[in-house]
Amino acid sequence: MSSKFGLAGGIPERRVRPIWDAIDSRQFKNALKLVTSLLSKYPKSPYALALKALIHERMGKTDEALSVCLDAKELLYKDDLALMDDLTLSTLQIVLQRLDHLDLATSCYAHACGKYPNNLELMMGLFNCYVREYSFVKQQQTAIKMYKLAGEERFLLWAVCSIQLQVLCDKSGEKLLLLAEGLLKKHIASHSMHEPEALMVYISLLEQQSKYNDALEVLSGDLGSLLMIEVDKLRIQGRLLARANDYSAAVDVYKKILELSPDDWECFLHYLGCLLEDDSIWKYFDNIDQIHPTKHIECKFSHLTEEMFDSRISSASDLVQKLQRDAENSNLRGPYLAELEIEKRKFLFGKKNEDKLLESLLQYFLKFGHLACYASDVEAYLQVLSPNKKAGFVEMLVKNSDSSASATKVLGQTTTILKVQELTGNIFGLPTDEIEASAVKLAKLYCQNLSLSKDLDPQESMFGEELLSLISNMLVQLFWRTRDFGYLAEAIMVLELGLTIRGHVWQYKILLLHIYSYVGALPLAFERYKALDVKNILTETVSHHILRQMLESPMWVDLSNLLKDYLKFMDDHLRESADLTFLAYRHRNYSKVIEFVLFKQRLQHSNQYQAARVEASVLQLKQNADSFEEEERILENLKSGVQLVELSNEIGSRTLKFNEDMQTRPWWTPCPEKNYLLGPFEEISYCPPKENVKEEREENMKRAIQRKSLLPRMIYLSIQCTPTALKESVETNGSGGDIDVCEELMCLLEDYTKMLGCSLSDAVEMITEISQGARTSESLGSNLVDWLNFAVFWNAWSLSSQEHWHVLNSLFERLILDRVRSMGSSDMSSCYSDVQVLVQIITEPLAWHSLIIQACTRSSLPSGKKKKKNQHSDQLSSSPISQAIKDSIQSLCSTIQDVSNWLLNQLNNPEDGQVEGFLTTLKRDGNAAGPGQILGVLESFIASSEESEVGNRIFQALKSWNTADTARKTVMAQQRVLREFLQICESKRKLLETLKQQMSHV
Repeated sequence: MSSKFGLAGGIPERRVRPIWDAIDSRQFKNALKLVTSLLSKYPKSPYALALKALIHERMGKTDEALSVCLDAKELLYKDDLALMDDLTLSTLQIVLQRLDHLDLATSCYAHACGKYPNNLELMMGLFNCYVREYSFVKQQQTAIKMYKLAGEERFLLWAVCSIQLQVLCDKSGEKLLLLAEGLLKKHIASHSMHEPEALMVYISLLEQQSKYNDALEVLSGDLGSLLMIEVDKLRIQGRLLARANDYSAAVDVYKKILELSPDDWECFLHYLGCLLEDDSIWKYFDNIDQIHPTKHIECKFSHLTEEMFDSRISSASDLVQKLQRDAENSNLRGPYLAELEIEKRKFLFGKKNEDKLLESLLQYFLKFGHLACYASDVEAYLQVLSPNKKAGFVEMLVKNSDSSASATKVLGQTTTILKVQELTGNIFGLPTDEIEASAVKLAKLYCQNLSLSKDLDPQESMFGEELLSLISNMLVQLFWRTRDFGYLAEAIMVLELGLTIRGHVWQYKILLLHIYSYVGALPLAFERYKALDVKNILTETVSHHILRQMLESPMWVDLSNLLKDYLKFMDDHLRESADLTFLAYRHRNYSKVIEFVLFKQRLQHSNQYQAARVEASVLQLKQNADSFEEEERILENLKSGVQLVELSNEIGSRTLKFNEDMQTRPWWTPCPEKNYLLGPFEEISYCPPKENVKEEREENMKRAIQRKSLLPRMIYLSIQCTPTALKESVETNGSGGDIDVCEELMCLLEDYTKMLGCSLSDAVEMITEISQGARTSESLGSNLVDWLNFAVFWNAWSLSSQEHWHVLNSLFERLILDRVRSMGSSDMSSCYSDVQVLVQIITEPLAWHSLIIQACTRSSLPSGKKKKKNQHSDQLSSSPISQAIKDSIQSLCSTIQDVSNWLLNQLNNPEDGQVEGFLTTLKRDGNAAGPGQILGVLESFIASSEESEVGNRIFQALKSWNTADTARKTVMAQQRVLREFLQICESKRKLLETLKQQMSHV
């Protein structure tokens, strides 16, 4: 065996190396020639075949690659043991994993291990296969065999980790943890322990079983010396003592840590929690969510008497004062933030001394108010204050700001005051003119301090950079209050100037993305999203900024690329995350093993991932809805929609994870489904906390994904219903359709209406009353498109009912034409939300209805070009259903034409005129209030600025900024959206005209 493993799969290295070199340099044709030559010399070499399979897979020839893999597998399964080695098996594993046939690789390794039961290298390969399959039980069994064979500590720890994963992920019985503990104890007794990571695994195993005292005993014994860093050891000790309810001892440990590391904020919270015997802190840190960090920690005090509370808080204050004295000449924030936390705890206990809390907040401002982090540091403490105290606090900050300090410090404090004002919501209570005056002051402040950044590198944050974000937020609020578009136009100009000066500011890009989305300049919004350069996990956490807008737009090519990129990242990560897990095993980083597996599970349950999978399929159907043959092909690839129905059922029993980072969204759109600007201004005193958004969305999003998952199957069943329905309408005037197909469609319709929150009969009543004008379309709420989808498939289920056709026609006419009329001659900026709804109606429910009409037309026409009308066709031409189809086609043609006319009117407006109209909203007379004041400040500064004052880079950027160019780009982006939509409408209209002609021959 040893000599065999010295070769490359039993072949001399010099013959194999050129093939690998060709593969690595992507010269696949040359590699194929070389491997063919090798196979002529070694025709029965599984390794040579594995190389050939790898080359075929890299060339995209997946079928050939799989066939060659199977040939190699067959050779491996023969009795010639000399052909079996780890290099051959690992090469096959690479190919089979890429081909999604990992089970074949696992079976090869299992067979090899059966032949060579004492070969450690092969067993490690088999363990790797089980890691890739997330088969924790088999991982455990294989690791135990390796441990028995080699006696190495690492293999035992592989087994223990596999047991922990069974308990964490598969919810297996916790008796397994006793088995793992027993194995570790036995190993320690005979071999001791030699790695710090091994000790951490042992302690975590005991913690999982709540054996905190046992873990403390291990930590304080000889094994504890494996942890070389004292603070790390103390942190574990403090946690174990706290969980063992030995709060007094834990307090002493945390005091030691704070003396060694006074800026350790997490440690201070643990110290305070132990001091007040409050275990809620542990619940928070156990379930910490790095994507949605909780800023507000529960506090439990009910078991403490007032005397006990006062005594313990007093000792905490003494410690904090000592830490402050020790850190007096440093920039550590922890000891001063700790004072705020103490005051908040007093406040929550019932000792509501708001003035004392305000004083502490002020002192913290005087020391750290110039830092950008001040507002986020104090956010949790501001929220416990009453509204009038919040307003008073802003006044306190203004009075106590240090005007004699350096320019950078004054600028920092001013920015902080504005951020606090925004954070507390006080700005919502100010009159419009005061907000406008504040924004003008900020613009002047920005200009005055631009020179401070003249020597900075373009990558560095500029002084006063946040002022432009604050100004744009004020302008958006002024627009919300007044509906004067000029404020939004001005916000665009301000942010575009900011990006011209420094293009790396992600806050500007996100704000612009959302403003452009709101005014219908979606191509620019998409550009700003791409400029964020979103990569890796940010694809999951940041794409919510643009995904919903793209799904509701006619920009199908960009949407398709967005979905492909997102799904590719997710699928690649889910497929390759096992590589990271095995790497963590190999490098003995066992905490990372568990972290990687749990993270992979979280991504698998991502709400956005499931939604994107469904939306990608639905997009294909939307793109090809005008071609019946293409639609049939797509439905065939989707297995007639059955897979997505199964996904819908699976999602129903799952808890979906919300991984989107909502903290980066602007205040006016806290989540993709909500935008305050779409409604009238409401007198609210604060912005709703973003932390509540996730809980509100959870059930709604799950139902929305489930509903969408049913669409492909309902489309397929509706098409299948058509031929039989037409035949029965002529013969018996029955309900129509194959019984099994109709029954399944009815079941799906019932499920669909349940997801809409009502019964089937109530849903039918709802759409009937809306079609008759007895109810308004507002009754449908935000699910208008879903209700129309229901109406389409309900009609498909009962094609022979003229009444149902009439209801559906009336629905389309009413819901589409009402919006066209309400838009009137308005420009795109003021009515894009209506355009979004029209896009969705025409590309989904109307497209599905057109598809069903295509199926009806095909079934109505004589089969074969030269065949004459048969008796069935004659009967059908005079049947009520034939007339219903013709009426529906005519109605849809007329309705779509009205939409096209509105789009043409918009597009026929000269571009120069639209640009001038855009810029006109920013013009003002003299010193009159209204939009344009900030722009005036900026333009005056640019006109008077000198290169020596602001530096060459900033000077060149200022001179290159042009409001007319920005206005033109915005108008052109809006027109592109309208052109794309018009193209879709015209395509639908032409299809319906063709169907009208075909039906005239029936």
